[in-house]
Amino acid sequence: MTVQKENLMPTTHPAAMPRVSDRVAALHAEMTLEEKLAQIVGYWLDQGGEVVAPMQGEMAAGQAGSDKLGEITRHGIGHYTRVYGTRPVDPAERASWLWTEQQRLKAETRLGIPALVHEECLTGLAAWKAATFPTPLAWGAAFDPELVAEMGAAIGESMRELGIHQGLAPVLDVVRDPRWGRVDECIGEDPYLVGTVGTAYVQGLQSAGVHATLKHFVGYSGSRAGRNHAPVPAGRREIADVYLPPFEMAVKDGHVRSVMASYVDVDGVPLHASSEYLTDLLREQWGFDGTVVADYFGVAFLEVMHHVAADRADAAGQALAAGLDIELPTGDAFLAPLAAAVRDGRVDEALVDRAVLRALAQKEELGLLDADAFAGPAPTQIDLDTPRHRAIARRLAAESVVLLSNDGILPLAGRPTTPQRVAVVGPNAHRADALMGCYSFANHVLAHHPEHELGFEIPTVLDALGGAFADAGTARPALVHARGCEVEGEDTSGFAEAVAAATSSDVAVVVVGDQAGLFGRGSVGEGNDTETLDLPGVQRQLVEEIVATGTPVVMVVVSGRPYAIDWALDGDRRPGAVVQAFFPGEEGGTAIAGVLTGAVNPSGRLPVSLPRSAGAQPYSYLHPALGGPSDVTSADSTPLRPFGFGLSYTEYAYTDLAVAPTAGTDAGITVSVRVTNTGDVDGADTVQLYGRDVVGSVARPLVQLLGYRRVPLAAGESAVVTFDVPATRLAFTDRRGVRVVEPGDLEVWVGSHVAAVAGDAQEHDDATGGAISNAKAAAKRELPGSATERAVVRLTGDVHALTGDEPRLVGVTVTHD
Repeated sequence: MTVQKENLMPTTHPAAMPRVSDRVAALHAEMTLEEKLAQIVGYWLDQGGEVVAPMQGEMAAGQAGSDKLGEITRHGIGHYTRVYGTRPVDPAERASWLWTEQQRLKAETRLGIPALVHEECLTGLAAWKAATFPTPLAWGAAFDPELVAEMGAAIGESMRELGIHQGLAPVLDVVRDPRWGRVDECIGEDPYLVGTVGTAYVQGLQSAGVHATLKHFVGYSGSRAGRNHAPVPAGRREIADVYLPPFEMAVKDGHVRSVMASYVDVDGVPLHASSEYLTDLLREQWGFDGTVVADYFGVAFLEVMHHVAADRADAAGQALAAGLDIELPTGDAFLAPLAAAVRDGRVDEALVDRAVLRALAQKEELGLLDADAFAGPAPTQIDLDTPRHRAIARRLAAESVVLLSNDGILPLAGRPTTPQRVAVVGPNAHRADALMGCYSFANHVLAHHPEHELGFEIPTVLDALGGAFADAGTARPALVHARGCEVEGEDTSGFAEAVAAATSSDVAVVVVGDQAGLFGRGSVGEGNDTETLDLPGVQRQLVEEIVATGTPVVMVVVSGRPYAIDWALDGDRRPGAVVQAFFPGEEGGTAIAGVLTGAVNPSGRLPVSLPRSAGAQPYSYLHPALGGPSDVTSADSTPLRPFGFGLSYTEYAYTDLAVAPTAGTDAGITVSVRVTNTGDVDGADTVQLYGRDVVGSVARPLVQLLGYRRVPLAAGESAVVTFDVPATRLAFTDRRGVRVVEPGDLEVWVGSHVAAVAGDAQEHDDATGGAISNAKAAAKRELPGSATERAVVRLTGDVHALTGDEPRLVGVTVTHD
């Protein structure tokens, strides 16, 4: 039903004007309506037939060639969209063009305001020849915010050199369902891990003078059944306790300068039109004073996908009233449709003014209003993949590789007899594209331009393996390669060659997994959701045939999501070892090879639960008693390997857990533990502090990560790790919708993963207290891992309601013996 509306502007939020400088106020006062609207839209240069955004072709109206920029920008322009990231362009040549274009905007438009240039930068600057870092799931697996901040700074410095002002990253969506195609863009399933790592990225990027953009605010990863853009069925408590904390940390602790609205609707209200989230929460409660940008075409989607707007003008009015400032990638709704609606009184021009003032304030902060902006020459010597970039990429990739199982076959260089011949097979063994995520330039854009070379070095697992043996101090074996099959499809014609290679070798390394891409091109990535969590195509069959040869097998999964690989981990005919690498980037092949040979001691930990099956989804370790396996159901949602799990070539022990027996509800707690490397190999352990609210006024998770710290330890070395846990980490949303810390008992312990228990202790998973016994109840499984005994802290005092000003970050100190 179409409803004709007299006024397209919701009246619940009057357009309170932001505080701005005198310079911005004076500039705004000079503006015509057309000049105002020009500053709150983008223009997508060089947009062609390559599909890199949803419904991109349908939304291409108004786009023209670069030769018409004078006419297009006669009133000015807010953003230039993906100047470097839409097609392969030489960085130096493009920089020269951009400097000239910015100077033209200053000279030929009435107000002389340069364009703000934004680019994608999730796995590095998404531009030709730029370094490609590990995907965010790998950041989470490394549990190393400091290194992620270092990566963010390196990315930001490259962007700033090229005249780029804003990066569309990081993604702070908390993983809820691995069937969702965009999981590879996410950091993990725990809000605190996502928040700390994501905030570190923000701080790193912005230290270089480039504004970060939080994506996607909010709830996008909760899309029903893992389907892209699907409605989000989460209640207010789940939104508050799971989805929002990472964004709050990045706003309040990271001081992020931009936020992108999410495509989805939450409880029927699209986020691009939600004043509740974009204004009430983000600005009024959290104090955010930057810009809110639309996800690409998100304003138009209010009309064409959500059907809450009658036309583009209606969509523009709703978005502005909600608190959205900038329409990206183009002015589909904020130009002609909005101008007409303002002139005939359907949209209050004050809403436009509010957005324009925020946009101008951002440009001022970035130096774009200064007289010397782009006055100097463009850079001519540009290296976007320096040795520093590669060193950071290598360290992060190495820290992120997770060893899931090992019967002693690994490390290959540590075997009693070093293999003389190694078969390296599988669809991802010798493909550079397999190492990079969906938002890498290679898989996002360059896939449409096969005539262009990649533009930087990216050794595959096969390329790197020989040298890794040398790094481990042993002779290089003969390497034989066979692809065996593709990532997708049913073709098994290559099996015979792969089986022959394995049969003739001492060890077979089978590299399987994903191909990242967009909207049906690839097995994971934006628009590549899945109904099954089996390895794509015939890859499982290939592994099983290689295992059947009797040759010892190591299976390496290079993927953008966790897969249900129970047959490989716990089956009767399983590989000798399984290694998981989440799209590890340009140095990923080197990192994987180092782990296989022993040149690198694996230290990655799962940032997401390894799923049992697609039918067990959505699943999160943050579940109350009835959210996991119990006698009231014959279905088993227990993951194959839990959050935080990861093996090493050494062992770690936790002792001397200490915490005061009581604490005030407003005081937080201090917990210390001794961690010791009890093996004979140097390594790094991720010390994980967990807690459980024993009785709450609402159903509470059986276990929750309170804090963590990555701790390097030499063989035999010990260290005391002390966690200062603020009250915020103990809080939850009560029945009134208020975040509180309640009095009562809190269990705390340190474990090597979320399911680790001490000695004969039992997990708290009996949901009925023995009242019901199910004949098909989930079988107990023993997993490697250790934990301390649980200490009980009595929280005393009144219910403490958080004010929002309390510390959110856990302070951690490490004292080495």
